[in-house]
Amino acid sequence: MTAPSTFGLSSEARNLHWLLTNLVEEVPGIQSVAVVSSDGLLLLSSDPGHAAEAREAGETPRSGPRGSAADLATVVSGIGSLTLGAAKLMDSGGVKHTMVAMEEGSLFVMSISDGSLLGVHGSADCDMTVVSYHMALFVGRAGHVLTPELRSELRKSMESKSTGSPR
Repeated sequence: MTAPSTFGLSSEARNLHWLLTNLVEEVPGIQSVAVVSSDGLLLLSSDPGHAAEAREAGETPRSGPRGSAADLATVVSGIGSLTLGAAKLMDSGGVKHTMVAMEEGSLFVMSISDGSLLGVHGSADCDMTVVSYHMALFVGRAGHVLTPELRSELRKSMESKSTGSPR
């Protein structure tokens, strides 16, 4: 993974980028990560330039969460909404963590704050316990700084990266 550019961002936004980069680089088996707002918009990802790079190279974008961070964000948002509805229906309180184990991978979704979600797509051989532990560390460190102002800044940053326009 190449580190995303954090030029022009606040110190809080740069710290979140650092935390995300650290999560991806330190935990074996993580393929991609997305932080999603409560309204389903991508705020931060492990591959923010992937879509722009694919367009520049003339590649056909791949489908599914491996294809782009936006695809992972869509899946994470959908699963978050589904599990939140299930928890309300079952009168079981808030959803803390959801895990989907597949034959060739895993998907983890964890609540951050105010409805924001952390989603991780892991390889088939990732250690689910280690991934969950490091996600909890990320949430603990990021949850208190993910203010509405910071979410707005991150959203604008992601929009400018996806369109290729300068910040």
